Amino acid sequence: MKFDRRLFVNFDWTLLFLVLAVSLIGLINIYSSGVNQAYSGQDFLYMKQVQWIIVGLVFMIMAFSIDYRLISRYAYLIYAFSILLLVVVFFYGYATRGSQRWILVGGFTFQPSELVKLTLILVLARYFDDHRIHKAYRLRELFIPVLIMLVPFLLILKQPDLGTALVLFIIFCSVTLFIGVQWKSLTWAALTGLLLIPMGWYFLKDYQKERIMTFFNPDSDPLGAGYHVIQSIIAIGSGGFVGKGFLKGTQTQLRFLPERHTDFIFSVFAEEWGFLGGIFLLVMFMALILWGLKIALHSRDFNGTLISVGITALIFWEVFINIGMVLGMLPVVGIPLPFLSYGGSSMVILMISIGLLMNISMRRFILQP
Repeated sequence: MKFDRRLFVNFDWTLLFLVLAVSLIGLINIYSSGVNQAYSGQDFLYMKQVQWIIVGLVFMIMAFSIDYRLISRYAYLIYAFSILLLVVVFFYGYATRGSQRWILVGGFTFQPSELVKLTLILVLARYFDDHRIHKAYRLRELFIPVLIMLVPFLLILKQPDLGTALVLFIIFCSVTLFIGVQWKSLTWAALTGLLLIPMGWYFLKDYQKERIMTFFNPDSDPLGAGYHVIQSIIAIGSGGFVGKGFLKGTQTQLRFLPERHTDFIFSVFAEEWGFLGGIFLLVMFMALILWGLKIALHSRDFNGTLISVGITALIFWEVFINIGMVLGMLPVVGIPLPFLSYGGSSMVILMISIGLLMNISMRRFILQP
């Protein structure tokens, strides 16, 4: 097969720059979060993150090298494989802190639920592309897409991982609203959801209920469930307008801030770089999100548009939920900050997602066969 030079000419350097820039900021932040933790091995996390970024870039290259239309052709098989991995987790999964979410592979842990975020986007894009109608969808016409989302949603909720399950639901809603749903159907769905909230509360674990209750009043348990949020707000507030400087954040370096390399990585950044640094990071994320929407707008086919919308929605909502969480504006549900939080599974899947965005962007100039 002859290589089409237009793929290189139209390579999306802007998208690559944005992703590498944010990832570098995250790498520096992870180093800062653990520089004084030598006794626990925390200071080596940034080296592991470097490895995951490199692995992610390799998979990114693979993702934009294969025509996304070919990848989409196997969307159902990829989705089925990800569901199989979720089932495997229950039998051979690695458990920690009361949750069984990881699979041990060659000495490394992999979180299948991160993969499902991407495979759900691929399979929804394939389904709506194959069953495209030229009017707003009704609830009965969304039965199969809802079922596609519901299977991994329930499996992940069982692990338990409320945060990732919530992201799957939001991705589904984002893609579905984009294709168009009748107002009457939306109203019925919203009312049904409100009625199911009490039932959902019954199925939550005790610690999940505690997190939600703490969201409304963190001071009710300042040394327990409310500790994370209180320390996060203190760290962000202490950063002031320009921050305390690199490696000079007291809440971070004195280990008051928990989960500083994962869920609360933004608090570390805000303490060291202040309000200006936080705004700069948000602008970088906003540029990344707007660029993803631009790719969706200029995609040559509906399938590429839906994939772009889904990936952009994934990044937007994870940023929105994580920062809302560390500011005390949303309950703590364990959502990582894309490209900043430490974690191999999240980094690799995000890099693959960016590779698919590049794939769609690069091929927008090539005529469809």
